[in-house]
Amino acid sequence: MKLQNKIAVVTGASQGIGKAIAVRLASEGATVVIGYLNHGEPAQTLVSELTGKGFTATSFRADVSKPAESRALMDHVAKEFGRIDILVSNAGIDHFGKLEEITEDDFNRVFSLNVAGQLFATQAASRHIPSGGRIVLTSSISARHSIYHHTLYAGSKAAVSAMVLNLAPEFGERGININAIAPGGTATNMAKENGRLYTFPALRGIPADILMKAGSALQRLAQPEEIAAAVSFLVSADASFITGSTLAVDGGEY
Repeated sequence: MKLQNKIAVVTGASQGIGKAIAVRLASEGATVVIGYLNHGEPAQTLVSELTGKGFTATSFRADVSKPAESRALMDHVAKEFGRIDILVSNAGIDHFGKLEEITEDDFNRVFSLNVAGQLFATQAASRHIPSGGRIVLTSSISARHSIYHHTLYAGSKAAVSAMVLNLAPEFGERGININAIAPGGTATNMAKENGRLYTFPALRGIPADILMKAGSALQRLAQPEEIAAAVSFLVSADASFITGSTLAVDGGEY
């Protein structure tokens, strides 16, 4: 129960990696607020599952690509619980496309959620985070790997790592740590939908899970719970001297 009495907000927490993070933090004693946009029923189901186990959890709908809705989420949490100790910004979308096919709408959609959404969620939460607080944003191994037709998404995730690095001294003055995780291939619905696109077109006849496993030193995909374990570490007292970093959770990606 290393997060006993902590108040944690997890965006994009109704399924996949976000759900695993919410479950992990709740199991370690945190009161968890599950942020969601389009998956209200899974969010409510998760709240019921957690409270049924004796944990404290609630949910709140917010489109974090809109700064006003991020502020509403964070203000709601602060009003109900008095503060925010932990922010895990997990909401995001993937994108694949050739350079000549990328539209202004594509750019705005990806960057408004993956970059602006994380920046303004951080800004909104920071008004309620005391000294000792923790912030974890979500980058990706795509930010440092060359992946075919993944330019727009990779650029958005590289921006997240840059934000974390440059926000670290600003938050350091307040005794707050900010880091990011960079997950590798993970067994989620997103991986099922887009996994085959993470390789060169000539290889796309090979099953996606085989290709993704072949690129990992551990020769398998991550489970969402393993990504959640890394987040649990970063928001704990054990990571008290780590800030401005992006932690690769990629199984030895190569």
